[in-house]
Amino acid sequence: MPMLLIQGVYRVAGTRPDGDTVRFVPDDPTEWDLVPGPTPVQRNATGGANLRLEGIDTLETHYRPPTGGPELHQPAPFADKAAAELLTWIGFQPVQRKPDGTVKAPTNPAEVPGYILTRGADKYGRCVALAGRGAPQAASGTPVHVTEAMLKETANHHQVAEGMAFPTYYRSLFPELRTAFNAAVKSARQNGKGLWPSDKTNSGAEVVATPTISDDVIMPKLYRRLAEYIVLNNGDPALDGFLSFLAQKADRFTIISTAHFTTGLDLVVEVNTTKVKMTQPPENLLFDEA
Repeated sequence: MPMLLIQGVYRVAGTRPDGDTVRFVPDDPTEWDLVPGPTPVQRNATGGANLRLEGIDTLETHYRPPTGGPELHQPAPFADKAAAELLTWIGFQPVQRKPDGTVKAPTNPAEVPGYILTRGADKYGRCVALAGRGAPQAASGTPVHVTEAMLKETANHHQVAEGMAFPTYYRSLFPELRTAFNAAVKSARQNGKGLWPSDKTNSGAEVVATPTISDDVIMPKLYRRLAEYIVLNNGDPALDGFLSFLAQKADRFTIISTAHFTTGLDLVVEVNTTKVKMTQPPENLLFDEA
């Protein structure tokens, strides 16, 4: 799988990293201009930009629904642990955070060398990438064929292997890398790592009013849709219209095992009074970029 390699450093002071998002600063910030996408990579005055880690989705630590309302937080023991695990893996000592989740300065160390492998940016200007640490084996600004062995050296694979993240696939991720992710998911699930013993995505999660939405562990994409819906309904957790809402959102995806392309998560979600569940495991869904 060919991806653009960019070398640089991770810096987190003054940012709000979670388990699948972190700030990266290239050694040569002009290399952001090499990253394709519907929106150019949005970077700050120092050249730093937020990464969205490809192939994974960790529990939300500060999600604000587009329909309004306060920031929401999925179960903290898992959401906060995923965020801490990412920074530890990169090479930061435990950080201190403000109440809103912003990392206090200084951090130890101030920055950590690393590299990213990317095929593009999303519509929000975040670079979608595999995140590595240390020195890369190729020149920055050049395309690299990414192998399974290289994937296993990234934060993305680590988060899945440790049960810190749900697999969440978009078409930008090639099948051979999905296969490697799936093996890590299977192992983590079978060995009861991280969030998997508490996961209710496919068994049924209890839905409640804002600001909690659900105290159960569920796939973040489903959680975000629930949050949007409940906020839109003035905090009422009744699920009578949730499937219709999902149909209107028209998420485009393919059920990988059957190669069936469809539109609307209502086709893979079931509602039973106050509970909601997905009828497909997260790793069997391949989403189109919105």
